[in-house]
Amino acid sequence: MTFDPAIFRQTVLDLLDAHNTYFGRELSDHALLRSQIAMGQDIHSRSTFPGHITTSALILDETGQRTLLIRHRSLQRWLQPGGHYEVPDALEASALREALEETGLAGISLDPWHRETGIPIDIDSHLIPARPQRGEPEHWHHDIRYLMRARGTDNLRPDLGEVEQAAWHPLGILAGIAPQALAHMHAAGVVYS
Repeated sequence: MTFDPAIFRQTVLDLLDAHNTYFGRELSDHALLRSQIAMGQDIHSRSTFPGHITTSALILDETGQRTLLIRHRSLQRWLQPGGHYEVPDALEASALREALEETGLAGISLDPWHRETGIPIDIDSHLIPARPQRGEPEHWHHDIRYLMRARGTDNLRPDLGEVEQAAWHPLGILAGIAPQALAHMHAAGVVYS
């Protein structure tokens, strides 16, 4: 299958529009990403600046009361598993791949809510510090986030080359990590705590 950057940009734009409509967000919430799409930039490539697409997974346990986070090696923070988009993955497949790679937990799957709506639970643009040793200036990650469910919570085998550790935390911790995503989960009725 041939990857077409223009089709990818249109897919992301369609997701932005549907996401904004569903959650009542303003078009200005994603102004930089929309601008990069309008300019025809290769937002699928990690070498595109000022920003490019990443995906991440907000993983809940079977009760919906805990979330699985990784301790990010470079940023020294607890975050949801995620990383750079890789051609030609579907966006939700990219998020699932990152979740499996970083946590080592088998039995993770896309929440049924996504099949019903066809949209991500959150789209967040956040600034990443410059990494001169990698030749990366300060730039933006346009993170497309999907809700995942885990069957079983044991047997975490995080990839220690990528992350320092993986651990389960109370769902409320997302208020300090991904507050908009947590608010969207409540608004969508996929969590009740």
